[in-house]
Amino acid sequence: MDAKDNKIAGNMMIKCADKLIDLSTPLVMGIVNITPDSFYAGSRVTEQAMLLSRIQTFISEGVDIVDIGAVSTRPGADYVSEELELERVQNALKMIVKQFPNIPISIDTFRSSVARMAVVEGAHIINDVSGGDRDPRMFDVVAQLNVPYILMHSRGDSKTMQELTEYEDVTMDVIRELSEKVTELRQKGVKDIIVDPGFGFAKTTEQNFKLLSELSLLEVLGCPVLAGISRKSMIYKTLNTSPLEALNGTSALNMTALMNGAQILRVHDVKEAREVVELYHALMGSF
Repeated sequence: MDAKDNKIAGNMMIKCADKLIDLSTPLVMGIVNITPDSFYAGSRVTEQAMLLSRIQTFISEGVDIVDIGAVSTRPGADYVSEELELERVQNALKMIVKQFPNIPISIDTFRSSVARMAVVEGAHIINDVSGGDRDPRMFDVVAQLNVPYILMHSRGDSKTMQELTEYEDVTMDVIRELSEKVTELRQKGVKDIIVDPGFGFAKTTEQNFKLLSELSLLEVLGCPVLAGISRKSMIYKTLNTSPLEALNGTSALNMTALMNGAQILRVHDVKEAREVVELYHALMGSF
């Protein structure tokens, strides 16, 4: 797909509560981790004032969606109980919805109980890193809630994912596995599905780069595409640095993702991602 075609492919809509969100302009999703152990320390918030300040900063920088996560899903992350995740998410949502009633909120969870509670408390989107694999009730619950669902490709869990990287062709296998789930979700009545190829989840560095270079092939799924590359190991291991030093690499690969068809960038750094989107538009306007 060339750059001009990509402008047309991005013309999609999703419904959040009573609002339609236009994805013909790429969106920026800002990550807020209410955890003490997410892989990038800069995304962690553990106090009320810090949480509200982070979101206020994101809004001032032009964020489109705020993604709240209460469980770290990095490789090797420790188990967090359902009760603790429910408590973290509920407490955070009560504050966020009261302070920022107009910002679309995504909840990063693989548990249907958390998804249900979050939507009741005011969240608008469910972002499931397990693609329904870790909770067989998730697809039914999302259908009942009638909210957009981010279907991410992964295998295993945080303890086992890096042992599950055998693919015949990583891009084709990811598309096939996502396609089967998109079909199931459609049959259950889920209308708004966003697909995420799951960079860093059950994939080697080389597989991540192949997947990114062929991201436009995911258009066959007929869903908006989310790219979550921000500060991940595919960047800092390649550059022999660290997550702290991976912002420049993130911006470079975010532009690649947009050029290859992504409609949503999930990021730790909203200002820089917004600049990437603006430069992308300037480039597209030159055709």
